[in-house]
Amino acid sequence: MEVTAYWEGGYTTRVPIRDFEIRIDEPERYGGRDTGPMPTEMLLGTLAACFAMAFHHAAKKHDVELPDLEVSARGEYGNLRFDRIAVEVRTSHPDREQLEGFLEKAIDYCYVTNTLAGGPELEYHVAGGEAHEVSPPPSAERG
Repeated sequence: MEVTAYWEGGYTTRVPIRDFEIRIDEPERYGGRDTGPMPTEMLLGTLAACFAMAFHHAAKKHDVELPDLEVSARGEYGNLRFDRIAVEVRTSHPDREQLEGFLEKAIDYCYVTNTLAGGPELEYHVAGGEAHEVSPPPSAERG
């Protein structure tokens, strides 16, 4: 799988994906034109969306419908990264014990969760140049 972002000036990028196109930008207060969500908002949105799908999948395997399923992802900024991301599932389904079981399964099923939790190897390079591998930064000190 590969996705390409095309710079459109300032902090604006256009990202075509299959038959869709996403514009990613920064708010004006950060020097952007506010023509789309910030990259960090997209990261949280992608996590919430993937986890909602995974949670639905876990419930569906037990023939449970969750028509009012909502998933939120909240990030706490640290030093140039999120220090903490909290994912919350909301539904009116009354059986909390059953929902906890779906939660455990959804954690296993969610590709984005697994990618973030596993800290994938990151490699960066300029076309035709040497690869630069990046180690995850140590947790930023708080205080």
